[in-house]
Amino acid sequence: MLFFPHPLSADEDGLLAVGGTLSAERLALAYQMGIFPWYNRSPILWWYTHPRAVIYPSQVKISKSMKSTLRKPWTVTIDTAFDQVITGCKQAKRSGQEGTWISEEIEDAYKHLHFTGIAHSVEVWSDGKMVGGLYGVVCGKIFCGESMFAHVSNASKVGFIWLARYLEDLGCTLIDCQQDTAHMRTMGSTLVSKRDYWHILKENMLSTDMEISSSNFDAWKETYD
Repeated sequence: MLFFPHPLSADEDGLLAVGGTLSAERLALAYQMGIFPWYNRSPILWWYTHPRAVIYPSQVKISKSMKSTLRKPWTVTIDTAFDQVITGCKQAKRSGQEGTWISEEIEDAYKHLHFTGIAHSVEVWSDGKMVGGLYGVVCGKIFCGESMFAHVSNASKVGFIWLARYLEDLGCTLIDCQQDTAHMRTMGSTLVSKRDYWHILKENMLSTDMEISSSNFDAWKETYD
C-alpha cells in the first residue's frame, strides 16, 4: 500500500520522508499531496516545501522588455520533444549549483510519467532549433513546475508565459513553483503558508486533470488573441 506522512508534518526545511521508489503510482500520489522528490543521490528525499511559492496564471508578470521579446518569431509547442527538454534541463548550468539533481533515475521516471500523460513539456524553438523549454506534472487543476532551461536568453520565460496563458484558459488554479527563487519572483510568484497550501490541495483533489496535449495546444493557439 502506498502512503506518505501527512504533509503538514514536514520539518522546517520541508523534508517529509526518505526512501521508497519513483514508480508512477507513488509519484502521482505525491503530487496530489503537494509532495515532490528532490535529491542528489539515494535514498530518495520527499519534500513539502513551505511556505510554498506559487504563481497564479493570470498574475504572471511580463516586463516591458519581455513584451518586446515575446514579439520575436519564436515557435512554442507542447509535448513534442519531452525527452529533449528533460535532457536540456539536466545539462543546464545553474549559478551556485554543482551538478544536477536530475539523475538517470529521475529522468527515466518522468519520461514514464510523460508516457502515462501526467508529465508535460513546453518547447521553444527559433530557426528550427530548440532554444529552451520546461517540464512539469499536471495534478487536477494545478501544474507543478519541475525544471526549465534556455540556450538563448529569455527562451524559457517565453515558454513559461505561453504555458501560463494556456493554463489560465484551461481553468488552472495555480502553478506550483516548489522552490522560492529570485527568478520565479520576477515572474510573479507569491508565497502560500504550509496550511493554506494544504487546503488548496484538498480542494484540488476533487478536480479532474486538465486536458493538455500538442493538438489541444495548437488548436488553442489558433484562437488566442
